[in-house]
Amino acid sequence: MCLDTTFLQIYAEPANHSGNHEMNQDLSILHMVLNASLVVQLVMLLLVVISVSSWAAIFRKLFALNRVKSLNDDFEREFWSGTSLNDLFAAATKNARDSGPMERIFASGMREYQKLHERRITDAGTLMDGARRAMRASFQREMDVVETNLSFLASVGSVSPYVGLFGTVWGIMHSFNGLASLQSVTLSTVAPGIAEALVSTAIGLFAAIPAVVAYNRFARDIDRISIRLETFIEEFSNILQRNVGAQSASGH
Repeated sequence: MCLDTTFLQIYAEPANHSGNHEMNQDLSILHMVLNASLVVQLVMLLLVVISVSSWAAIFRKLFALNRVKSLNDDFEREFWSGTSLNDLFAAATKNARDSGPMERIFASGMREYQKLHERRITDAGTLMDGARRAMRASFQREMDVVETNLSFLASVGSVSPYVGLFGTVWGIMHSFNGLASLQSVTLSTVAPGIAEALVSTAIGLFAAIPAVVAYNRFARDIDRISIRLETFIEEFSNILQRNVGAQSASGH
């Protein structure tokens, strides 16, 4: 009896290892994707496309914000170096395509100020209001450009998990419909279908998490850029105000 029991244990162990190996093969990611239902596969494909588009938008936005910061730093350094406003305006007009947001805002305010001055308008309030309105309009245009693709990342972060969840629910329903015709249901028959459905949720989270992290990072960076540009508008307005006051005093 002891020999028979030992023989059965030895004989059963390879079979168990073989069964575990087959289950591991059946539950591989590629196998689950290929054997999922058509609807789940379409959901997975949609999520992969969304994820790739999201990563592309993240890298574009990262490079764009770094370029904006660099251009603003360069112009602000030049602005406070003691260069005359006329020289700065001439350089900004000449290099309009390669200039940054801060330089374009400066050019808008300076251009409006010079236009009003050429019309022989000497009222300080009129000159300053015109320059401020021009800079505010330019500021709004610049912020619209800086915030490009930010709403897309927010949509990806909020919608992707639900799209993945839809694929999971559909896959589980499809799996249970297939089990309805079976007389006996075990874990080995239920697990593959549920695992295939859960892959959809995993892909949805993979698309959503980087988008949410990037959105929060970019939103903070854009807020800093906005505050910096608004501060520059106020500082430049003060400089123009002093120039207007000096010209009025010399004129009288």
